[in-house]
Amino acid sequence: MSIGLAFRAFFAVLSNRELAAGVGELLAASGSKLTPPTAPTVSPTEPAGQLEHRSTLVAPRPNERARSDALTLLSTLQREARLLDLVLEPIDGYGDAEVGVAAREVLRDSRKTLSRLFDIQPLANEAEGQLYSLASSPSPARVRLTGAAHASSGTVVHRGWVAKQCELPSWNGSQADASILAPVEVEAEPS
Repeated sequence: MSIGLAFRAFFAVLSNRELAAGVGELLAASGSKLTPPTAPTVSPTEPAGQLEHRSTLVAPRPNERARSDALTLLSTLQREARLLDLVLEPIDGYGDAEVGVAAREVLRDSRKTLSRLFDIQPLANEAEGQLYSLASSPSPARVRLTGAAHASSGTVVHRGWVAKQCELPSWNGSQADASILAPVEVEAEPS
């Protein structure tokens, strides 16, 4: 086995509990003295996207959704806010005023949809331009530092965002339709 593959496998197992359980089972089956970890149960509070990174070593559970949460979110934003229509429509033939009117509606409806699904709130209580006290070792997921590498405070440039919930709609369609984000709309003509 190559060193590169060993490192890739190490970091993949380190960041994915399901993959770690699958590798542990393979090691146990091969007679390795390493004992496999017990497979964790997947809770509904697991972060969005966690299910998509499972290894093929672990058989899918019968109650798993047949559709990625990312596709469900895109489909919801299209249905409720027409986001894909705005983003994917060529706008070269439209004036700034026309694009602005369309964008205003899509942005308003996208904000309502995202608020309902995720209850998105500012991460920092301080407003932009206010002083922000830094912890001794701030989490890079919570604070992106620019300027001096070591400081006890700084000025808020962006408040950040945090999702207080994650309540995506459930997909109940067929596997063949799982990648469809919006249906074709057809106005039937009388025969």
